Amino acid sequence: MLVYRGMDIGTAKPGPDELARVPHHLVDVLDITTTSSVALVQTMARHAIEDCRERDVLPLVVGGSALYSRAVLDELDIPPTDPAVRARLEADLEELGSRALHDRLAERDPRAAASILPGNGRRIVRALEVVELTGSFSATMPQGRFHIPGTVEIGLNLSRDDLDRRIAERVDRMWRDGLVDEVRRLAGRGLRQGRTASRALGYRQVLQYLDGMIDEDRARLDTVVRTRRFARKQLMWYRRDPRIRWFDALSPRLVEQVAEGMRLT
Repeated sequence: MLVYRGMDIGTAKPGPDELARVPHHLVDVLDITTTSSVALVQTMARHAIEDCRERDVLPLVVGGSALYSRAVLDELDIPPTDPAVRARLEADLEELGSRALHDRLAERDPRAAASILPGNGRRIVRALEVVELTGSFSATMPQGRFHIPGTVEIGLNLSRDDLDRRIAERVDRMWRDGLVDEVRRLAGRGLRQGRTASRALGYRQVLQYLDGMIDEDRARLDTVVRTRRFARKQLMWYRRDPRIRWFDALSPRLVEQVAEGMRLT
């Protein structure tokens, strides 16, 4: 979500000092009404990586969801999309719910269904779309081969208690820094019409508050709960990747340990 201009507080976007100290890529490159996608981010990220390598600069790919990380780092061809098929499946999702569509996916592509949580409606819709267009979604999933040989993956370990506490503190800080006002301004610029941007954690909850669907306390609590759930899900996917070298995020020697780990890889 850092790609969207104006979505600053809720994405913990690097501030001007950080951006001036270390060059960042793919920050503030899309309008909030533009639909982002894995394919678009894959293309932009790989162009940025190649630009760094051509200048003999080591690129660091940081954070994000496992799906986007895999799309950027691994050999992965993005399957086609069809707006009409997608719209029909999204209507089915709205009417039937994600579990019913997950059952449908399990019938058509069991391996794909096993890799997607039953509550992840967007991923289920995408998988069903690909199955309808190509016959298989599982055949398009990453195979664990890096797009650029020699890539090194580093993971940082935090206890669940530390992670939960930090997420709650971050959401409180977002509210203090003015997330509600930020969303209100973005709503005036078309945030509700932004198919991707409007679904971002925190932004969706504040929009629900501004629309009178929930109160502000509920919006804040939902943001905490859903962010924790998202973090657990992403950790689950990253833990499945044996190529990642994990380090204690709170170690006083973290930088030295990571540097040593990279030298040994």
